[in-house]
Amino acid sequence: MPVPLYQAKADLFRMLGHPGRIRALEPLQGGPLPVREPLTAIEVEPSALSQQPAVVRRSGIVTSARDGSTVVYEPAGGDVSQLRAASRRILTEVLADRTGLLDALRENGAAS
Repeated sequence: MPVPLYQAKADLFRMLGHPGRIRALEPLQGGPLPVREPLTAIEVEPSALSQQPAVVRRSGIVTSARDGSTVVYEPAGGDVSQLRAASRRILTEVLADRTGLLDALRENGAAS
């Protein structure tokens, strides 16, 4: 039985819901990299370090290929970069709104 679309979307966001996995994707935005390079940029416990790139690869949003003894990872397509850019825009708006609310609270507190 095929997975419903809403379930597939939830699984994607669940996979992205780990800071180490987001960190594993960030260095790949500049193009393909040997897997050891993104690993050095991820600040997670060493025991969990190698798991994060493997999880994003298994999800299908990152592909891997061998170049001799080196495994090279790269985003599966432009949509991965667009998703990352969209998340930055959304976070910028959310944080801007929170800053505005914080400023309003401070102004109201000073007036009370």
